[in-house]
Amino acid sequence: MKRDICSPPTATYRLQLQPAFPFAAAGRAVPHLAALGVSHLHLSPVLEAVPGSTHGYDVVDHTAVRAELGGEEGLRALSRTARAHGLGLVLDIVPNHMAVPAPEHLNGPLWQVLRDGPASPCARWFDIDWSEHGGKVLLPVLAGRLGAELARFRTGEGPGGEAVLHYGDHVLPVRPGTERLPLPELLDAQWYRPAWWRLARTELNYRRFFTIAELIAVRVEDPEVFAATHAKVLQLLREDVVDGLRVDHPDGLADPPGYLRRLHEATGGRWTVVEKILSGDERLPAGWPVAGTTGYDALRDLDGLFTDPQGAAALTAAYRAFTGAPADRGGDWPATLRRAAYRVVTHELATEVGRLVRTAARLCEAAHPLRDHAPWALRTALCEILVRLPVYRPYAAPGRPVAPSDAALLDEAAQGARTAFAVPEEAEVVELVRDAALGRLGDGPDQRDFCARFAQTASALRAKSVEDTAFYRYAPLLSATEVGAAPDRPALAPADFHAHCARRQRRWPAGGTVLSTHDTKRSADARARIAALSEYPGRWAELMDRLWAEVPAPDPHVAWVAWQNAVGLGVPDAARLVPAVLKGAREAALLTTWTEPDAAYEAAVEAFVTAGPCGAVGSEALAAFAEEAGEAIRANTLGAALLHLTMPGVPDVYMGTEGIYRALVDPDNRRVLPEAREATYDGLSCEKLRLTRAALRLRRERPEWFGEGGSYVPLCAAGARAEHAVAFVRGGEVVVVATRLAGRLAQAGGWHGTVLELPGDHAWGDLLGGGEWRRQVALAELLREGPVALLVRVSADRP
Repeated sequence: MKRDICSPPTATYRLQLQPAFPFAAAGRAVPHLAALGVSHLHLSPVLEAVPGSTHGYDVVDHTAVRAELGGEEGLRALSRTARAHGLGLVLDIVPNHMAVPAPEHLNGPLWQVLRDGPASPCARWFDIDWSEHGGKVLLPVLAGRLGAELARFRTGEGPGGEAVLHYGDHVLPVRPGTERLPLPELLDAQWYRPAWWRLARTELNYRRFFTIAELIAVRVEDPEVFAATHAKVLQLLREDVVDGLRVDHPDGLADPPGYLRRLHEATGGRWTVVEKILSGDERLPAGWPVAGTTGYDALRDLDGLFTDPQGAAALTAAYRAFTGAPADRGGDWPATLRRAAYRVVTHELATEVGRLVRTAARLCEAAHPLRDHAPWALRTALCEILVRLPVYRPYAAPGRPVAPSDAALLDEAAQGARTAFAVPEEAEVVELVRDAALGRLGDGPDQRDFCARFAQTASALRAKSVEDTAFYRYAPLLSATEVGAAPDRPALAPADFHAHCARRQRRWPAGGTVLSTHDTKRSADARARIAALSEYPGRWAELMDRLWAEVPAPDPHVAWVAWQNAVGLGVPDAARLVPAVLKGAREAALLTTWTEPDAAYEAAVEAFVTAGPCGAVGSEALAAFAEEAGEAIRANTLGAALLHLTMPGVPDVYMGTEGIYRALVDPDNRRVLPEAREATYDGLSCEKLRLTRAALRLRRERPEWFGEGGSYVPLCAAGARAEHAVAFVRGGEVVVVATRLAGRLAQAGGWHGTVLELPGDHAWGDLLGGGEWRRQVALAELLREGPVALLVRVSADRP
């Protein structure tokens, strides 16, 4: 079977590589995956990373393939095995950041900067504000204040014989010529300042990934840095070891469009998708030279389609009554999001905001018409605009025309920000910050820095306030709290789903689509179970009241969250459920946090989860509920899987999800899975495997039906229960049918004569349930054996 490196994949299969699952293990999976029907393996980052890393996003060396995975020869061997089975490889790359590892010499460029300071040739690699801390890099690696930790430092000899400083696992370079100084003076003579880890929040002077000081941002906008950090990946592309790319977190870059244009040129236009999170009605910029996003927007559409809008509203009312949460602490989504954003921008991103304020102050000082805006006013305007942005970031740059969409969202945010000022004249600072963010104040170094930094900070704020805080505080329906989702509007009507699919086919037919990833808070099959609660809101509310009385919890919010997570997991496994619930409590930061943990509260949460959802009473109650909602769970699971594999775009199948795969937030969703053995599949897992294999093989055999040259046409049912059917035609040759809200359909007595008019006069054969159908078909008959159907037109040359 030959592969065409110039064509987009028909489907990819994501493998989460780690030392316990290296290239050799991936190679052993190739025959199974080729038989499954995918065209490409999608590999998590493969460049050298922090030893032991289970994800690979903490890159330390862009010039080498990770030794713990098998090194470059291991990757090339995997490529040869894949090619022998007709498969290609897609790589996940991380242009935004590198690790600050321990020992630090693992990151060669960073080591040089720490040793030689701003004169180092590698100083251009990193976004460091050398004007702070006396021209030193603040390294927040100490367990306590320096005075208390000084005795733990010792001098020694590094791997190359050079003088080094040891502190715990950290090994730091010594500035040449300072080796003989006494320890206190030696520390002061370095180009870095070791500091208490808590200072990172307010004092850090290098850009980081979100709020993680262990990940230092890389300036890939610099052509030399781009060349150095992409040389190995480009070599692998040139030599056809790999075929395409997934770009991690492009919104962290100073100039995403410019980076993607440079990457497109360097790769010769290879298939590339970007992990761009679209919010609400936001669109991927049309000028980006990529195939599309990685697919979180498709995930949002699919999840919404299988959520009952009326039931979700009733569930929200029950949640509010049960938890009694104040509006801004989980009771109301907009209020909860705004409060979370204020907390993140003033607390967790204080150092980023501080740098923006200093840059804005310099802009004002440099131009007489901009003077006399106080630092407090600049800070207030900046924070008030940032918390009001409804998307991750704008894409403005000095000297570049401002996109109308960027201007509109900054104008609206600025109007709201004005309300934070009592004096109208002082509120004029809002327009200054807005114009600086849009690149309207000139093209000097500070203007460029502010514009880029504002957008990068906006992206970090959105991710931390929405995904990592508010989603954990607002919890009526946990399946609706996924990346890119709007949990206050969790449902999507079939007409809107069709409109989104039609647009995807027109604009981004080779873009990615996903249902589960290494970053989803719950896998698709876990969310399918939770989404079923929207069809039984009254039953769930009654169950929660009963369980609250029988199994006391530390607080009602954590009880609601724990029980829903238990529904999603589907098994009473405390070893997996406790960490997920504790992570949620820390991310919510209402009663405990990562940096200020409440040990007594967390112990109470662990005891409750173990005795409640994972105890005898809880497991029995949840098993009974799952049996009652069984048809809804089955329809949600199989329906989402089939639509994902047949809708416009290139589906990415996450490892293990060809069968039933129920996982919670990381690290649970990054566990090493046992080798796929079809004999171990049964029940719903067997159904899902059969469906996945049929759809993927069809896509691979007939790419013209599903790709850019294909078509997408909605197919509408007729009858009393038409809203419960979602159907469409691909390429005029395939009809896809799925049941939605099956629980409510059963409660209403079934299909009641609802029919589907199949196109044309020919017969259609069902690849899943068997049988042939023509013209008008009763859905009760078509879907007698299951909630989904995959029909292919029967012709003389295709039995």
